[in-house]
Amino acid sequence: MTHQIPVVDLTVALGDHPPRELLGEILVAAKEIGIIQVVGHRVDQALIGEFSRRAGRLLSLPRAEKANLASPTGHPHRGWRQWPDDFGRLELERFNIGQFDNPADARAAGIAEEHLAHYAHSNVWPPDDPQLRDVAFRYIDACRRVAERVLRLYARVLGFPYDTFRQSPLPYLTLTVNDYPTWSYPDAADEDKLLLLEHADGSAVTVLSQEGDYEGLQVQLPDGDWLPVPIIPGALQIFSGTLLTRWTNDYLRPARHRVVAGGTVTRRSAAVFYHPSLDSVLEPLAPFIGIDGTEYEPVLLWDLLRDGVEDYLKVFGRPEQVTAWWQGKPYVAPLAENSAGRLLRLAAARASRSRIDQVARCLRRRHAGPLLVGELGSDGHPGAERASMTQPSSRRYPPSRPVVVSSSMSRKRESLGTAAGVRGLRRPALVCGRP
Repeated sequence: MTHQIPVVDLTVALGDHPPRELLGEILVAAKEIGIIQVVGHRVDQALIGEFSRRAGRLLSLPRAEKANLASPTGHPHRGWRQWPDDFGRLELERFNIGQFDNPADARAAGIAEEHLAHYAHSNVWPPDDPQLRDVAFRYIDACRRVAERVLRLYARVLGFPYDTFRQSPLPYLTLTVNDYPTWSYPDAADEDKLLLLEHADGSAVTVLSQEGDYEGLQVQLPDGDWLPVPIIPGALQIFSGTLLTRWTNDYLRPARHRVVAGGTVTRRSAAVFYHPSLDSVLEPLAPFIGIDGTEYEPVLLWDLLRDGVEDYLKVFGRPEQVTAWWQGKPYVAPLAENSAGRLLRLAAARASRSRIDQVARCLRRRHAGPLLVGELGSDGHPGAERASMTQPSSRRYPPSRPVVVSSSMSRKRESLGTAAGVRGLRRPALVCGRP
């Protein structure tokens, strides 16, 4: 069977007389791959563009300035983050935004007292762009409305009332912006240049916007193959998350997806993760429970989320990152020796040193005496910078050359779920919205 990702006009699909063929395509996609693309979503393109522009400006700042935007308490899901891929070659950059800036804002919005600690780690905003905060929150709210319309759409294609999937007046929302660098190494198989490992989001649905010049986002098909997600101007991508799968007792499939490096420009995506309210009891809904019952036990969304940082760090945390978290200090991942960011810095420094040497030789020809051009290291960096770059790293990973992961190992990794992986090999798949 040939699978395609349907492009759905929400205005038509939720209208009075939607084409039956369209509803059938949506149902097949929701059951088998867990993703659709939507147009007619009512999110102002100017808002999408302005948020992307402001987020892109932030992510293009010098690394030293971005380091000041890391979470001051080491929270991995707040502020700016950057880390190399499994082979140390590239840096995926990420900027995370919580639904509320602090507990006071959360309390004012109606969040229960027992949940306020979730917002104790504040958002981090760039001081030179005070408007980013307002634009980001407007973008989150616009995507919330899209998520709720899609949930009504899924109820419709299943033949159930619009309100089948419960919508809270205060859903739990987060926003993540990812920048994926270009691929500047010899060509390789997709499995060897993954920037975001295969995973399914822990949301009910995720609303994504993407831009770039290559189809790096891929979704997994039922047979295990991967299908690139086309970049369609103006469209938003809607991923089904594991909460929707729980609600439907496994009838609707969560979208397992990954991102492969490539292209000639930085690829950017912005994802809003939509969940019901923190006090929601999650269990399969009555229409989806047959004579065989269900294997899902009722659970509060809060119980799934309150230890999310610790659970994440147990699997993906580096020793120094875990230490920073427990000490309440910011963490900025060091660049690997063979990372794209460090190589670019070295190349720029060497080019600068070459230029200095060229000017010095020219001046020496004009003036017989020696010329002092400043204390520079052999790689063109100032002495202090050079010293910091040549300090032995305490990191024992990733390896300096690729590790071949067999298909059998990949299948084993998938079966591990969220169990801890082996350092140096690809980490296991994670059912989570933000890693």
